[in-house]
Amino acid sequence: MKDVIIDTLKDSVKLLPFLFIAFFLIELIEHRYNKKTKEFITKSGKFGPLLGSLLGLFPQCGFSVMATNLYTTRIITLGTLIAIYLSTSDEMLPIMLASNASFTSILTILLVKFVVGFIWGFVIDFIYRKKNNKPSYDICEEEHCHCDEGIFFSTLKHTLSTTVYILIATFLLNTVIYYVGEENISKVFMENSIISFFASSLIGLIPNCAASIIITELYLAGAISFGCAVSGLLTGSGVAILLLFKSNKNIKENLIILSLVYGIGVITGFIIEFVTKLV
Repeated sequence: MKDVIIDTLKDSVKLLPFLFIAFFLIELIEHRYNKKTKEFITKSGKFGPLLGSLLGLFPQCGFSVMATNLYTTRIITLGTLIAIYLSTSDEMLPIMLASNASFTSILTILLVKFVVGFIWGFVIDFIYRKKNNKPSYDICEEEHCHCDEGIFFSTLKHTLSTTVYILIATFLLNTVIYYVGEENISKVFMENSIISFFASSLIGLIPNCAASIIITELYLAGAISFGCAVSGLLTGSGVAILLLFKSNKNIKENLIILSLVYGIGVITGFIIEFVTKLV
């Protein structure tokens, strides 16, 4: 149980700088810049999926967490959010490097995540272009926190309250994983080769870094195929999904985002598996 507490603290604390930066940017845009500046940022967001896919490749889930906060205030588009979610590598890259995985394997997975992320990001932005024009809301008004102490204290307040939420949720998830066991989770989902794509994508949705660890280790051990690994790694955005349901009050929209990420993960995995077998 000691390991659960330590892992929970590590998972939560490492997100603090990303949360603080995200909330600071939101506060800065909302209270220091005028409406025209907001409109400029929103319009320039048409290139967001490309940049978002690139940022998501960095290890850990910090950028996906940051993107979630920026999306809930409509500073970035839905396509940009999805692009970052799909390209987020979380713990995959450090594990593959530590395991001396081939440079080709690492580069291929990162390239696939990057390409899939920005392509689907642009497609989603095109389909949901009206939704992307929806006006942003003031985070202080939305959460009724009376943020009149200044930008720094307001940012700190939002950061700490969100961190507490993540800390509690992460502790509960880590406790479940600790008692159930990573090996048992992988056995339940990976016994059937056809179901494995759906199962891998489902594991990826677990809002915890354990998801990317399980999938990466299964792939490195040869327990799952490359296509199956891609399915799970595409849906894994760390605790970002968890934060989405806390920050975004539109539950229906959250479920749509979750379904999009899951569906893209499964379909992409199938396509890659089919192509690799042909080659």
